[in-house]
Amino acid sequence: MKIKLGIFFGGKSVEHEISVITMSQAISAINPDKYEIVPIYISKEGIMYTGDDLLDLYAYKDMDVLLKRSYKVAVVNDGKGVKVLRCPPVLIGKNILNTIDVAFPIMHGTNGEDGTIAGFLNMLNIPVVGPDILSSSIGMDKILMKKVLKESGLPVVDYVSFYSLEYIKDEEKILNEVNEKLVYPVIVKPGNLGSSVGIRKAKNMPELKDAIEFALEFSDRIIIEKAVQNLKEINCSVIGNITETEASVCEEPFFSDEILSYADKYMGGNGSKNKTSLKKMSGAKVSNEKGMAVSDKKLPADISDEKRDEIQKLARETFTVLGCSGVARVDFLMDKDTDKVYVNEINTIPGALSYYLWEASGKTFEQEMDEVIDIALKRYREKEKLTFSYDQNILAMQGSSKMGLKGKMK
Repeated sequence: MKIKLGIFFGGKSVEHEISVITMSQAISAINPDKYEIVPIYISKEGIMYTGDDLLDLYAYKDMDVLLKRSYKVAVVNDGKGVKVLRCPPVLIGKNILNTIDVAFPIMHGTNGEDGTIAGFLNMLNIPVVGPDILSSSIGMDKILMKKVLKESGLPVVDYVSFYSLEYIKDEEKILNEVNEKLVYPVIVKPGNLGSSVGIRKAKNMPELKDAIEFALEFSDRIIIEKAVQNLKEINCSVIGNITETEASVCEEPFFSDEILSYADKYMGGNGSKNKTSLKKMSGAKVSNEKGMAVSDKKLPADISDEKRDEIQKLARETFTVLGCSGVARVDFLMDKDTDKVYVNEINTIPGALSYYLWEASGKTFEQEMDEVIDIALKRYREKEKLTFSYDQNILAMQGSSKMGLKGKMK
């Protein structure tokens, strides 16, 4: 009997479309003899839909038509399993459209990768592929992530962080702190976004102010980091759980500007000159240019064996410290002048699920999908052994009046 695999994708995020692309890549690699795909598309308005047409990447060219051919749904646990229900229900016809055995969230960015979807799925009491609530939220929050990694002894660049209200209240104080702790140029980032959204480099005070104002359009928390001048960026993927991890080969992405941009990552450097067709972006067996895989890169990275081993070790440690599960990608900054490596960030649900790094490591995309699903099932079985609540109802216990319960709440 096939396992019903609920793929959750889309969401209220600036990375909505990338999530749809990653979904399409993933389903092309999932073994149809073992799994039945149940698509759960979450619109930019936060509405859930299901329907076979949602698995066709080309259908997203006309969203109005696609959604009319799909069903609005709610996903609930009715005590007998997780059901996909029509929402609102109909008087004539079936209201239970499908069931789900395992949930596979493929949602990048805010309202998804930040722990939101993990929390929702955890409440459904179902096996979930990928990171849990804590590792998702910490991994998505650049500021908290750096604090945790620094406390754990992992190398991160010097930084200053603050809330938007702090900046509005005392702009001069924040700017002085940046000038005291950091040296220009600096990198200004939103505190909780991915895909290089809202990031700018500042070489002086006027540019710093402009970069902060720009970043505040995307987040109410800002992080400003010391820029690595002679930079080489290295990425490495990790598969596993908190006890067992495996690191992929390393890649060296190239970028068209001083910062790896959204266009560099997903459109091969220049969105207007290097457009990737939907055909290439959809099927994992069609091309090696899909999603994050389309960006210009050197694979494997042009680094020594010793530096590769160091980065792979740091990647596994980062994955473990943050309590990750499934597949993640850790991005590093390497100072070519000093040869020092810094952990830049972790992507707990990486674009393209980093399949291209694993293919280069000798693991097929199908094998990767099987492995992360198996990890989710194992974690669920282990979690079921833990105690989260007691069978006793203390409100019905004799002597409850001593707690202030005398027939009614005080």
